[in-house]
Amino acid sequence: MLLKSFLTYLSHEKRSSAHTITAYEADLNQFKIFLKKEIDLDFLSVKHTHIRSFMVHLLEDKSIESTINRKISALRSFYKFLHREGKIPQNPMLLIKAPKIPKRLPNFVESKKLDSLLDSDVHFDDSFKSVRDHLVIELLFGTGMRLDELIQLKETDVDFYSGTVKVLGKRNKERIIPINKELINQINSYVELKKLQNFSNIQSYLIVTNTGAKGYPKLIYRIVSSNLALVSTSIKKSPHVLRHSYATSLLNAGADLNAIKQLLGHASLAATQVYTHNSIERLKSIYKQAHPKA
Repeated sequence: MLLKSFLTYLSHEKRSSAHTITAYEADLNQFKIFLKKEIDLDFLSVKHTHIRSFMVHLLEDKSIESTINRKISALRSFYKFLHREGKIPQNPMLLIKAPKIPKRLPNFVESKKLDSLLDSDVHFDDSFKSVRDHLVIELLFGTGMRLDELIQLKETDVDFYSGTVKVLGKRNKERIIPINKELINQINSYVELKKLQNFSNIQSYLIVTNTGAKGYPKLIYRIVSSNLALVSTSIKKSPHVLRHSYATSLLNAGADLNAIKQLLGHASLAATQVYTHNSIERLKSIYKQAHPKA
C-alpha cells in the first residue's frame, strides 16, 4: 500500500516519467525483498544502518556506482515521501551518502557513420516496418528526443508547415524542436503509409508496431540496437546514444551550448556541458593528426 501510494505521488504530483516510475518501483521492490530476506523488517522500521547494509549488498553483487546511485535516489525520494506523510518519525536517508560516480564521456556515433546508414538503400526498403525503423533512427538523431518522448509523440505534434515537432519532456514540460525539410517529408510519407496498412486499432501516436499498436520501449531498443550494430562497434547501442550523437554533432558544428540545452530539454546547463568533453577529445585527435609537434 505504501509503495502504491508513492508511485501514485510520483505520477500525479511529481509528474515523473514512466521510465522513472518503473525503475523506482523495481528498485524499491528489490529493497523490500532484501529487508524481508536478510533482516526481516518492513519499510517503516528501517534505520540508516539497514540502508547501508543494502548498499554493501549491492556492491558485493557487483552493481556499478550509477545503478547504486539510482537505487539510493529511489529510496531518498520514497522516505522523504513517507516522512512528509507522517508515516515515519525520522527520515533514515538523511545520514546516507551516495557513492561518487567516476565521470564518463557520453557514447555517441559519428555523424558520417549515421549519415551513411540512413542514406543506404541496402538496409532499408519500402515496407512499413522498414520505413518506420528508418524514421525512428532519423527522429532520435534528428531531434535528440528521449525514448519516452518518442513513444508519446503524436501525429498532431508535428507541425508540417513550420517544420517543428512538439515534445512532452520530463515533468510534463513542452518544448519545440526544429526539424529539416527532409525529415518532414519522411514523417509525411510514413503517416500516409501507416494509413494504407488499414490497422484495426487506429492510433494517434506516431510510432506504432507492425500491427498498429502504440510503440513501446523494447521495440525502439531493438530498432536502434540492430541498426547501430551496422555502423558502430560500441557496446552501447541504446536510443540515448543517438541523443548523445545529436548533441555532439551540434556542438562540433559550433552550436551555442545554451541553445543545445534548450533543444535537449535539460533543466540546467551542467547536464549539457558534458558534451564539451567529447568536443575537446575531438580537438585533441585533430591536433595529434595535424600538428607537426604533436
